[in-house]
Amino acid sequence: MRRPYLSFLLPILLLCLAGCLTFSRQPGYRAASYASVAESELILTSYRAADTLLAQAEGRLSPQHPIIVATLVNINALEESSPLGRLIAEQLGARLAQQGFRVVELKVRQKLYMKRDEGELMLTREIADIAQQHEAQALLIGTYAESVDRVFINLKLTQIESNIALAAVDYALPLDMNIRALLYRKPEP
Repeated sequence: MRRPYLSFLLPILLLCLAGCLTFSRQPGYRAASYASVAESELILTSYRAADTLLAQAEGRLSPQHPIIVATLVNINALEESSPLGRLIAEQLGARLAQQGFRVVELKVRQKLYMKRDEGELMLTREIADIAQQHEAQALLIGTYAESVDRVFINLKLTQIESNIALAAVDYALPLDMNIRALLYRKPEP
C-alpha cells in the first residue's frame, strides 16, 4: 500500500537536489573546504600589509602604547564602509595584536571623517578622547576603491599627536565572487 505523502514528497526532494546540482555547476563556483579557507589569500594579504606598515614604522612605535584601528571606508563616500572594510580592519587589528601591539578598535566609523575639499584626515573630539584615554600612539586608517576587476586598498599608520603618516601601503584585491559579496551591503529592513 502506497502512502500518498510519499508521492508528493519525492518530486519535491528531486527538485531540491536538482537545484543544488545546478548551483554547484555555475561558472567559477568552487565549494569551500577547511583546507582552502585556511589558506585564504584575503587574510594573508591583510597580514602582509600590517607587517609592511610595522616594518616601515620600526623604531617609531612602542608595544606599550596601543594603536587604534579604524574601519576602512569607501574612497568615494568616506562616511560609508562595507563588510569588506570592516573585515580588513579586523584582520589588520588581529595581525598587530599577533605582533605584540595593543589594539583599540573603533567599531563605529563616524569617529573619523575627511575634510571634503582638502582631503586631510581630521580627528574628532571623540577620537582624541579615546586616544588620550588609552594613551594610543597611532591610528591605522584606510580606504578602498572598486574598479572593473579589482579593489584598491590604501592604508596609513598615522601618529596621533602630529597627524603625520608613519607608514603607508597600497595593494589590490581581485574582484572575485567573495570580495564582491563583501563589498555590497544588503539593504537593512
